[in-house]
Amino acid sequence: MIEAMRTRPAAPQPVTARNLVAIASGKGGVGKTCLSISLAHALARRGEKVLLFDGDLGLANVDVQLGLAPRFDLAGVLAGRYSMKEATTVYDEGGFDVIAGRSGSGSLAAIAPERLAQLCGQVLELAGSYDRVLLDLGAGVERTVRYLAARAGTCLVVTTDEPTALTDAYAFIKLSVLQNPTADLRVVVNMAENRSEGERTYATLRRACENFLKMSPPLAGLIRRDAKVREAIRAQEPLLLRHQDSNAGRDLDALAQTLRA
Repeated sequence: MIEAMRTRPAAPQPVTARNLVAIASGKGGVGKTCLSISLAHALARRGEKVLLFDGDLGLANVDVQLGLAPRFDLAGVLAGRYSMKEATTVYDEGGFDVIAGRSGSGSLAAIAPERLAQLCGQVLELAGSYDRVLLDLGAGVERTVRYLAARAGTCLVVTTDEPTALTDAYAFIKLSVLQNPTADLRVVVNMAENRSEGERTYATLRRACENFLKMSPPLAGLIRRDAKVREAIRAQEPLLLRHQDSNAGRDLDALAQTLRA
């Protein structure tokens, strides 16, 4: 039996889309959704056709942060009432499209495996119509989060300098590497006090990955703490639409440029 286990072929890797970027975090409260919105806007400003997909199943809030009231959302797609394409809302002010989730719908977080597979298939099919699809995932390492992240060509793991954020970001990276050793995982340090502090935060996470996982996820970007971010959230607008020249705005613009390189 042991020999059979050793020679058993590896499980096939899931179908992915190179232009699908998952934005994940092991922990809530790290500013992931605001970052996703700002990144979608920054890429759209560079001429890309962008779709922002709210994959935070059960606690979706992209539409809330943008002040949108979409006619259709992901809950209806999952119920089979309409297609993924029909659930797409054009966000004119930012120049990108949005598929909204359903905030407070806990049933979505417990979606059946076969329905989740169908959902991913629809996302991959729709990705062919865009230059970039950003998938704003829920916090944590639950089954639905890891399943969706595995379909992305690139996964940005967002963390802050808080010990729990670093610990949970490491847990997400660890499980992702176990699932797919060649996964393209990159770190984004959000709400850094300054660049030096952000680099130290990244170095802490990188060392843990090198010591225990024997891999080193690259740093995708540092986003400095900025009061303008909170102001943009209150105004329900993307940061770059309201405060393009803010510190965080420039950092997010640099992140978009790095992602395009």
